[in-house]
Amino acid sequence: MKLMIVDDSNIIRSRISRIMVDARLPPIEIVGYASNGAEAVALFIATRPEIVTMDLTMPEMDGVECTTLLVESDPTARILIVSALSDKATAIEALKNGANGFLYKPFTDDELVNALLELIKE
Repeated sequence: MKLMIVDDSNIIRSRISRIMVDARLPPIEIVGYASNGAEAVALFIATRPEIVTMDLTMPEMDGVECTTLLVESDPTARILIVSALSDKATAIEALKNGANGFLYKPFTDDELVNALLELIKE
């Protein structure tokens, strides 16, 4: 299973990648990191991950627009929004545009593992 991590925070990208070795998760290969939506679209097309963690608030292209483009490119992609954004309307818009789940920052390791397991089994 391939994963792409999209977040403008290097700290969050590193944290998510560290959790991927959790024994509760199936083998997951991180195929790339993007710090904005524009990078994410190009990387997604090049690597074709099955799973994406997506921040909502990023420079150049936000997570809502990026989610829409990724789902248009591959409707089977599983996208987990990982955001501190408290604006529920934006989160709902991302879900309507094809995201499959939502996890609020800050999150615990267990919360991320459980959210990814839910995403994988859908």
